[in-house]
Amino acid sequence: MLNTQLVTLLTDQALIAIIAVVAVLLVGGTAGLVVSSRRRKAELPAAKPAPELTEPKVGDDAEEPRDTPTWTLEDAELPESGATATLDKPESAQGRLVRLRARLARSQGSLGKGLLALLSRDTLDEEAWEDIETTLITADVGVAPTQELVEKLRTRVRVEGVSGDKARTILREELVALVNPGLDRTLKLEGKEGQPAVVLVVGVNGTGKTTTVGKLARVLVAENKHVVLGAADTFRAAAADQLQTWGERVGVRTVRGPEGGDPASIAFDAVKQGIEESADVVLVDTAGRLHTKTGLMDELGKVKRVIEKAAEVDEVLLVIDATTGQNGLTQARVFAEVINVTGLVLTKLDGTAKGGIVIAVQRELGVPVKLVGLGEGADDLAPFDAEEFVDALLD
Repeated sequence: MLNTQLVTLLTDQALIAIIAVVAVLLVGGTAGLVVSSRRRKAELPAAKPAPELTEPKVGDDAEEPRDTPTWTLEDAELPESGATATLDKPESAQGRLVRLRARLARSQGSLGKGLLALLSRDTLDEEAWEDIETTLITADVGVAPTQELVEKLRTRVRVEGVSGDKARTILREELVALVNPGLDRTLKLEGKEGQPAVVLVVGVNGTGKTTTVGKLARVLVAENKHVVLGAADTFRAAAADQLQTWGERVGVRTVRGPEGGDPASIAFDAVKQGIEESADVVLVDTAGRLHTKTGLMDELGKVKRVIEKAAEVDEVLLVIDATTGQNGLTQARVFAEVINVTGLVLTKLDGTAKGGIVIAVQRELGVPVKLVGLGEGADDLAPFDAEEFVDALLD
């Protein structure tokens, strides 16, 4: 009996000992994991806080422009002389014009075709003339230009008739006159006193402004111009990256700064770099802004004033999305009040529903359309020519 109790006691003590050993091992292992985890955390660098995106500083809060360019981010590396074969070869201006006309002519619902079909009716009664007015107004020609065109067409039809090809001849001549071929549509690309020409590109978000700057750089490179890009759109995420990519494809340097930085300082840097490189043209992409935001519009005027401490601004191009119609016209009015717009760029102009914006915006501002874009291709930007445009609509 005594032996049985002794065996039981020894067994219980052994079990307790085993449990104690296991407990010690578990506690030790857990402590080791905690220490190891703490060590790994200590070795990892502290996470950088995400940059806070704020509106560009304006007025007295804005940074002072620097006397010399200083890069916060690396600017685009130019290729070595032996690496030029890897660069894109932009299409010539003439080739762009040919493709522009071909693309407009493929549009079956264009303004010109619609008008020509109406004028070619056997009988031009009041209902037909009302249809012509509706077609023009729907195409965003505007009320006053529409009334003027219809009155001229009525007079000429009564006097000359519309038999055979006469309707097309009359319509072509009146549309060309309305688009106004006499406006000077050349880009001012000759700087003053040996300085580069400075082109400031402005517009609201979503019009294709940064893309237009990149495409215009390609146009100028095709004309053997030395170009420098200024990525002064610091408000939109990745805008500088987008512009730099456009520049790298044709071997053009992009001057850029920090996201959310002062656009005027970056624009100033780009112009100073253009002067140092003896560049022909400096293209400055500005932050897209809503025309209803007064602070940002005022800041746009400041960008121009700061640039002019280094060189005169030769062109201010306003980019308008042709598909926005009358809203684009409203945008144009506001921009013209803040900054001296010298030329217009119409993007997404496919000749269909909104081709009349060419006429309306020129009439409103007294400023010529100088460039038009029809698509997303790298070379889908061409000089605007009134007669080529009307011919394309009627083909």
